Amino acid sequence: MRSIWTGAITFGLVNVPVKVYSATEDHDVALHQVHDADGGRIRYQRRCEICAKVVPFDHINKAFDDGEQTVVLTADDFASLPAEHSKEIDVVEFVPSDQIDPIMLDRSYFLEPDGKSSKAYVLLRRTLEATDRTAIVHFALRQKTRLGALRVHGEVLMLQSLLWDDEVREAKFASLDDRVNISAKELDMSAALVESFAADFAPDAFNDDYQDELRALIEAKLKSGDAVSTEATFGETPEEGEGGEVLDLMEALRRSVEASRDRAKPKSKPKQSRSAS
Repeated sequence: MRSIWTGAITFGLVNVPVKVYSATEDHDVALHQVHDADGGRIRYQRRCEICAKVVPFDHINKAFDDGEQTVVLTADDFASLPAEHSKEIDVVEFVPSDQIDPIMLDRSYFLEPDGKSSKAYVLLRRTLEATDRTAIVHFALRQKTRLGALRVHGEVLMLQSLLWDDEVREAKFASLDDRVNISAKELDMSAALVESFAADFAPDAFNDDYQDELRALIEAKLKSGDAVSTEATFGETPEEGEGGEVLDLMEALRRSVEASRDRAKPKSKPKQSRSAS
């Protein structure tokens, strides 16, 4: 793993140097969009709706629309804001761990002790374990001030960013106001059903069947030769700053037709077999 940034946990006069790592990763198979007729790569362009020109990324500003008017915000506007560059994870308070509603939890990060000694790190970890407390912290990441929960995860300290209070919606449903009568027998039977499914949670016992089947399907298509040449159909990757220019349509079609003819020739090894190896 590669650390995102290095900093320090601070509370009072205590300073705990740490390195921060992303604790999770996406395991989904990356898929592209292609034209169903010829397999050509579909690319998106940043095109201005007024002049219809493709706009390079360094000429793009951000804007806020209130429904009637739009306020354009330039790079200079953002530079005038008090950007957060602090490398400190500042402890605000220590709260009982059960007071943090899981709905507020966002992204997770592992913290590794940084420095010559890990004593302060281990001391903080053991203290949180012994007191069953979670530290509520302020920290800055990607120039945004964030609220976080610092807690123990196995042998390491984990930082989890929290949603702000106004980012969690209030669940109000009129149907829940209806009066419902639940008998003691119904409650007992429901509890018995729950008990019949009772188990200790083991995350490694569950698999993403959809992704497994998707990978198997892709492998089967590659082995059977049911694939197209990436060079012929996807063309060249546009360079940053070229505004997302795409391969000329006629050239892409020409290459696709040639690749298709080559695959149809008897006794000739399909190009896609090289791509599958």
